[in-house]
Amino acid sequence: MSDMTPNPDLAIRMSGVTKIFGPDPQGALALLRSGRSKSEVQSETNHVVGLDDVSLDIARGQIFVVMGLSGSGKSTLIRHVNRLIDPTAGEIVVEGTDVLKMSLPELRGFRRNTVAMVFQKFGLLPHRSVIDNVAYGLEVKGVPKAERLEKAAGWIETVGLAGYEQSRPRQLSGGQQQRVGLARALALDTDIILMDEAFSALDPLIRSGMQDQLIELQKSLGKTILFITHDFDEALKIADRIAVLKDGAVQQVGKPQDIVLKPANEHIEEFVREVNKARAIQVRTIMERGEFDPCDQSVPDTARCEDVLPLFAENQWVGVVNDSGRQIGRITAKQVIKALARYSASTMN
Repeated sequence: MSDMTPNPDLAIRMSGVTKIFGPDPQGALALLRSGRSKSEVQSETNHVVGLDDVSLDIARGQIFVVMGLSGSGKSTLIRHVNRLIDPTAGEIVVEGTDVLKMSLPELRGFRRNTVAMVFQKFGLLPHRSVIDNVAYGLEVKGVPKAERLEKAAGWIETVGLAGYEQSRPRQLSGGQQQRVGLARALALDTDIILMDEAFSALDPLIRSGMQDQLIELQKSLGKTILFITHDFDEALKIADRIAVLKDGAVQQVGKPQDIVLKPANEHIEEFVREVNKARAIQVRTIMERGEFDPCDQSVPDTARCEDVLPLFAENQWVGVVNDSGRQIGRITAKQVIKALARYSASTMN
């Protein structure tokens, strides 16, 4: 088991987390630890291994994406963070506190003040208006009515639903309902937001718009977001880091481009074979560093090739700037094309 000493840079630490569903989880755990596979444990004991020795470190202010196919354990994992599910074994530390040692009152306070959750099915109260849905968590926390409605109205405007405050959920589209769910989580002003397949039920165009909005919101809010998805393109678009699960076990953890360009095994190679490499490669990994004449057009060094390609229609090269806005290099269309060709060729071999 890893060292679980509190780390101020980490929002969430999971160490050796294993979850087995069934009447005798400890017996099944002993089999799993003896070397039996998930399928062997299930066939021998009729117990289901939801998570298998999962260890993750999630830094503050990150969008950390956990992805995998159906049945990989990703939704089981996220429900351990706010203890909707208790593990069979392992440790979970959130904001420096051991979640598993919390009393029931402490756990209630933790769920109200430290973590908020956005579900795939929206979870809206049908008899309440939009503003009352957004304010619901604040109401549970005991925030006075005038204050909670003022905060709720602000977040409704932030997610682009101004004018819908008195509407009922049934009067909204799926995308609008998901915006209400997001606003409700943001209104709680927790440090951590858990998002379980939050955009999966949306049409592709609306889904893309919600992803864009989440990225823009994160630039100003700097929350720690644990995001669950089965869509690799979605993971690449929004993630600072990605963990890939299969059969409840972690297959690889890394930056998006590391997952795409350096897959750890055949399972991940299958995932990335058809992936748009331009969405994965960051400009800073292929740019030309140094002093150059200022350019009218520039991108941050964290931008991806997908972001910069359209700019070459009117620019021979584009400046690259760091966090403080200082130009640290430049990128050309030739560099981007060479990188895409190189990595495409490497994945075909």
